[in-house]
Amino acid sequence: MTLRALPMTLILLAACVTAPEVKRPQIDFTLPDRFREGLTSTDAVEDEWWRSFGDSRLEKVVDEVLANNHDLRAAAARIQAADAQARIIGADWLPQAGAGLEAGRSRQNFIGLPIPGADPVLSSRSNRMGLSLDLSWEIDLWGRIRSAQEGALADVEAALADLVAARLSLIGQAMKAWFAAAEARKQVDLAEETLQSRRSTTEWARGRYQGGVGSPTELRLFISQEAAAEAVLRLREQQLDALLRQLEILMGRYPSADLIAGDDLPAIPKAIPAGLPADLIARRPDLVAAERRVAAEEARVASSRAALYPRISLTSSTGTASEQLRHLVDGRFWIWNLMANLMQPIFQGGRLVAQLDQSKARSHEALAGFLGTALGAYGEVESALSAIDHLGRREEALARSAESAREARRLATVRYTSGLEGANVLLESQRATLLSESLLLTARRERVEARINLHLALGGGFKPLTEAEKSVEVKGDTER
Repeated sequence: MTLRALPMTLILLAACVTAPEVKRPQIDFTLPDRFREGLTSTDAVEDEWWRSFGDSRLEKVVDEVLANNHDLRAAAARIQAADAQARIIGADWLPQAGAGLEAGRSRQNFIGLPIPGADPVLSSRSNRMGLSLDLSWEIDLWGRIRSAQEGALADVEAALADLVAARLSLIGQAMKAWFAAAEARKQVDLAEETLQSRRSTTEWARGRYQGGVGSPTELRLFISQEAAAEAVLRLREQQLDALLRQLEILMGRYPSADLIAGDDLPAIPKAIPAGLPADLIARRPDLVAAERRVAAEEARVASSRAALYPRISLTSSTGTASEQLRHLVDGRFWIWNLMANLMQPIFQGGRLVAQLDQSKARSHEALAGFLGTALGAYGEVESALSAIDHLGRREEALARSAESAREARRLATVRYTSGLEGANVLLESQRATLLSESLLLTARRERVEARINLHLALGGGFKPLTEAEKSVEVKGDTER
């Protein structure tokens, strides 16, 4: 089943009966008018939000993930299963028909009727042929079947929302893996540069030692730091290799680590609209799925309650009966019957009441699950907004630190080669430079991930306020 065909399936199902009406459960915590954390821009972001990062290779990766990922196909198959279950339950709502053909031959013995000169046991043989069309229909007077099918249709809609959620999650996973690989590649470049720098300083130290100026302890320190730099390089290469294999699995490829990672980490895309309304979170597919499951369980409560009432059924049978096969299509041998029955459950060991209690408990469970998901969703948005702000400040501080460390390393190198500075100062400047630049790369990647997390928390992209909404916001701020 393709994603494009899924909405049509729901439309066809709705032709007979519709899923329960969407009624958002009452949230038992106070919602703010807007998210407490926020920025000041009102720039728009396109709905296909991953394109706002400006990386055409990333867009191709996302397209391949959506086309080939097996987890996404499994989610689509679950929709087919839920669709089939809804049709199975809905079949009880329609009349049931069946055709039958029977044939029989019998012998009857007559004991105690002697006839002179005849066999002492008289017998008679007869044939019977029958062709029938049987109809039955339960009149859903109390809505038991309809409610059960409504619950099943709500399950279909929940499965569809789960598919959208799985799609959104996979996009996020692919983007994070792509940018993590880009950072890992930059870390490999940084480690290679550091190793080359350590090799150069080791050669200088060896020259000083051979010239009788340096000490053997100084040379050993430089050799040790060179080996440590090589170990860091191998670790970075291993991390890049693992990230590439992880991304290839998401893309449905064999994990051979042949994929070429991105060249750099992107700048943060357009800023977040000011005063992002808290109700924008209603687009999250996991919340939609949770609400649909609440509706499904409520429908099952109604179905279980209706099962306590009498069931009214109509049955009808028509056909022909004869001793000769050729008479089965002869209208003169036509027979029929029509019956109605009423069945009221009286005693079933408490089974029906227990089913009702079970449905109520599951309804309460679904509602609690929805509220927990909603609260967590708001927390994810607030956390992502806060992380973007804090990581931005952290990135600025690390950029200043890395710039100062590079300059310190340059000065230490000049002074060491000139004999004006000792080995410890040079080694410390090299360590500080590697650490600050590595942390800067990680902070840049984490800030990009925080932006991705914001989109995931909001269920996708976001749009700016309209001019009318902006004027209302400005008026409200002025009044306050």
